[in-house]
Amino acid sequence: MEKNREIRGQSEREPLLQQDQPPAVQPTDEDDKMFWWQKIQGYQLYALFLFLITYLLNQLDRYMLAITIKPMSQELKFGDMGCMIGSNYSDAVAGSAKCGDALSQTECLAKTYGNGSEARYVCNWDYNGQGFQYQIVAGPVFIVIYTFAGIFISFAADKYNRKVMLASCLILWSVMTLLTGFIKEYWQLVLLRFGLGFGEAGCTPFVASMLADIYPTELRGTALGIYNWGIYMGYSLSYALGNLITAANINDQGWRWSFFISGMPGILIGILILLTLKEPERKNASKEATQAQQGDQSLNSTVSESKLKRLGKILKPFLAPSLILAVLAGSIRNAAGYVFAYNTQPYFTGIGQSKEDIAKYMGWIPIVGGSLGVAVGGFISDRVVKGRGIYARVAVVIASLLIAAPFAAGTLFLSPPYAYICQIPTYLFGEMWIGITLAVVVELIPSNIRTSAVAVYLFIISNIGGNMPLLVPPIQKGFENQGFTKSGSLRGALYILYPGLYVVGAVLFVPAMFLLKRDQVKLKEAEYVKMQTSQTSIADGDKNS
Repeated sequence: MEKNREIRGQSEREPLLQQDQPPAVQPTDEDDKMFWWQKIQGYQLYALFLFLITYLLNQLDRYMLAITIKPMSQELKFGDMGCMIGSNYSDAVAGSAKCGDALSQTECLAKTYGNGSEARYVCNWDYNGQGFQYQIVAGPVFIVIYTFAGIFISFAADKYNRKVMLASCLILWSVMTLLTGFIKEYWQLVLLRFGLGFGEAGCTPFVASMLADIYPTELRGTALGIYNWGIYMGYSLSYALGNLITAANINDQGWRWSFFISGMPGILIGILILLTLKEPERKNASKEATQAQQGDQSLNSTVSESKLKRLGKILKPFLAPSLILAVLAGSIRNAAGYVFAYNTQPYFTGIGQSKEDIAKYMGWIPIVGGSLGVAVGGFISDRVVKGRGIYARVAVVIASLLIAAPFAAGTLFLSPPYAYICQIPTYLFGEMWIGITLAVVVELIPSNIRTSAVAVYLFIISNIGGNMPLLVPPIQKGFENQGFTKSGSLRGALYILYPGLYVVGAVLFVPAMFLLKRDQVKLKEAEYVKMQTSQTSIADGDKNS
């Protein structure tokens, strides 16, 4: 007993070093005086640059379909049909002829521009890039495989060479994008979209795992923040590249070259990752991953059992009413983003905007507005939450969504360029929810299951949000049955599913805000009881010894 106390006392004064491990390198005074940017090495910056480009290509290839859908549907002949100005006429002619007001093919083809002998038939009845067939490949075909594959790929990140897996996924989805430029039938687009979702599912899990091992703790947040810029950079670039390349009509192949040009860089970057990046040493490998790497097969049944129990622990927090409401509210807000992202191009072309006009504005607004929105939202919520608790974060989300909703409606109500200008505050305030909601989920879940719980959270909001665009065609059809034009019907559907979902999300966050405050108190009490029980057990052990 005395010997045990002596050892325990020594451990409190001076930790014992294991004989098979070298002493840890203690930080020097010079290290403490260094600024954070002085601690970054060249290789770390190089790896982060490759990861940023990878995520940019991820978003670029994902949204290229939304940008090129109109000429693609006209060539492949799928989706809905509508009345539109002929390609040989100017926007001034289109405004005078009002082709979009025609409700039938007969009415469309009868519209003229000019009077008397100078009158010309200027409208065509053709595929407009809208409808259920478009929404199914934009949403469910991609999202379902993307989210389900992401779960299994996340497990693979703990077991296999992440550099090789990341490069393989990048090359796979880039090849899918490249092959899209060669398709001749709609079913080929469905298959390639399915493959795109499978490949892109491996981007963030592998990158996040590698960044955590490449960067020290105090720089990981910054590194992940820079990596996430790829979302807005790729989305904006899809408008600029997709519209301008299609308009250039290279080799008389129009939209096809948008996929050729956006797909080829990923193959080269994938090869560069394979040749120049190193598989970083795992600093936080899980117990299961370590056993798998060592080839220990004797604990298979125990590991399987523990995984089932762990799954139950991961899902249990999501049964709390507060978290159910918070996740549902986040899913609704996410749905609004998906709906508008996949219908921005069809909407603006439907009201007579040219590809060049759309590229001129949407080629930079998402980058500036979205990036600032995420950064400002996190900063404000961190300031507000001090001394007020977790519910203050949700209050920031509610306020930001209610501020953004009128500007989102203004995008649909006003004519260009004011419609585009309204997108700036919409992005600035409307994108605040991303980091804040994730912070709320993390703060309410025990630390030992947070990583897996975040994966579950992303799985839920991606499936609900990604499949919401399927509601656009039936709502649009309902407006058409009431006598609205094609463009007016799409505007009506977007009013409901874009600013409308902003408001619905804000309303759902209100009860969640009060319930979250209650749950946070319960979580702290449970942790306190657990700590007290642990200390009691230690004290009892000392008495028995």
